[in-house]
Amino acid sequence: MIAGAGVHRAHEQRQRADALRNADKIVRAAIAILRERGPEVSLDEIARQAGIGSATVYRRFGDRDGVIRAAFETYFAEEVEPLVLAARDAADAGAALDQALTAAVGTLAAHHGLLKAARQSGASTVDIAARFMGPLGAVLNRAQQAGQVRGDLVVRDLAAIVVMALATAHPGDPAHHDPRRYLALLLSALRPSDDDLPAPSSARLLNRASAP
Repeated sequence: MIAGAGVHRAHEQRQRADALRNADKIVRAAIAILRERGPEVSLDEIARQAGIGSATVYRRFGDRDGVIRAAFETYFAEEVEPLVLAARDAADAGAALDQALTAAVGTLAAHHGLLKAARQSGASTVDIAARFMGPLGAVLNRAQQAGQVRGDLVVRDLAAIVVMALATAHPGDPAHHDPRRYLALLLSALRPSDDDLPAPSSARLLNRASAP
């Protein structure tokens, strides 16, 4: 009886491990195919890319939006969040702010298909934006205290800068020259200035904007 229970537990553990491996393969496949082919790929195409049956994908994620949400969460946690966390711990806050925003725009532009699909599926949420802006808020404060950036900036300005730079990404520019160019222009506007910025609106920008 005890031996039988042990065999059953071992079987369940193998099933769980297989399910986790399959889920990871599906998520990785979604990230790859959305980057390569854009946001209109179907769930069946994602399943074929992963080498896993569509029924398994539906059973694990529910629908295409579920796959997209999981893929975007994985991508964000692995590729974007580490950039802002590294900036938070950097010694030179001004340089770290520039580097984090530049790197974030670079990877998001490269994954524009995933980003667009995430917006359509509701995966790009205010919570995700808060994970992006929270650490950068600390970097911004330090850069302001050091006189490296203008003192009237607020942290939502940083998210807006990323959104504006990404708005210039387009299929005819696979090397992302335009996002890099316009991000550089926007970053130059962060430098200290005697001119005051107009006040922002009282509405929550990230309830409407397509922020990271």
